[in-house]
Amino acid sequence: MREYPKTLKIMINELSKLPGIGKKSAERLAFHILSLTDREAENLAGSIIEAKKKLNYCSICGNITDKNPCLICSDETRDKKVICVVESPQDVAAIEKIREYDGLYHVLHGSISPAGGIGPSDINLKSLVERLRDNPDIEEVIVATNPNIEGEATAMYIARLLKPAGIKVTRIAHGIPVGGDLEYADEVTLLKAVEGRREI
Repeated sequence: MREYPKTLKIMINELSKLPGIGKKSAERLAFHILSLTDREAENLAGSIIEAKKKLNYCSICGNITDKNPCLICSDETRDKKVICVVESPQDVAAIEKIREYDGLYHVLHGSISPAGGIGPSDINLKSLVERLRDNPDIEEVIVATNPNIEGEATAMYIARLLKPAGIKVTRIAHGIPVGGDLEYADEVTLLKAVEGRREI
């Protein structure tokens, strides 16, 4: 068979639009979906449609939720004096897994990338400034953007933006991962590890 049927080609094309999914992976996913029972396929399609209908972004923090405000923003036991700024809802989930941070979040939905044509007005920064203005009890903003050029640019921009307000702005530490070897670390990672050293 030289070509797939049109319906299958359309499904492969749509699956290949997902992040991290190339043509070969899209083909494997398509054939796996075709191997599902009708009920399983309906459940999969139904879960996607249901998620698209019911999930939206919290009006306070920008995290993905099915309630507004989200469970974190409406949780009275959370520390309302600290906000952790992250790039995506997946970052909120990652930090929540460690079960140590009990403050609030603010999701930017991206990072500043001059090369990509993404400026401060293209991410969820304006609502962060409004939040801080409307909540004088906030004492610290933890910037937990990714340790790449865009994440660093975003962190520096936020720090400069908030400095006049007198709010403490901190950055999560970066460096050598647990289980990593120094000889394989790049110069930037080693530099961050040395800068972020602490007494033991």
